[in-house]
Amino acid sequence: MVYFSNGQITIRNMEYKDAQVIVDAETEQGWDASIEKYQKRLEDQRFGNAISLVAEYFEKPVGYINIYPNSTWGAFGGKGYPEIVDFGVLEKYRNRGIGTILMDIAEQIAAAYADIVYLGVGLHSGYGSAQRMYVKRGYIPDGSGVWYQDKICKIYEECKNDDDLVLYLSKKL
Repeated sequence: MVYFSNGQITIRNMEYKDAQVIVDAETEQGWDASIEKYQKRLEDQRFGNAISLVAEYFEKPVGYINIYPNSTWGAFGGKGYPEIVDFGVLEKYRNRGIGTILMDIAEQIAAAYADIVYLGVGLHSGYGSAQRMYVKRGYIPDGSGVWYQDKICKIYEECKNDDDLVLYLSKKL
């Protein structure tokens, strides 16, 4: 299904062939990319548990985002709120509006399920642009503090500043 197209940028459901294209491009730019992550999202989509989107720029897959309409993990897990998961745009295609359009479509989809959407954002500098984008879009911390390896990191508990250290944010749609 195509959700958006303006002749340059197209947002549509992700397909299996897109996963390898994105993994190859992420590896080329130095990211730790794995096909398994995308295969998992696509399986979740196949079973109706997620909507996995890809952004094309002049017909080349350059970004992705996933919406879990009734997520069972994270700060709002099991409360009937959709979660946005694994959002990314390849570095050389940033600042062209692709990420904004992906988020707009993801929020429109989420709004069909609930009036609140949430997401977890990593805390290290690699997530800096995403952190700024979410704040500009009106996302606020949920108040539970930081999460590490899918659970709340208790006061004075040690954690590592890796991709598993996240802050959950939510937005009223």
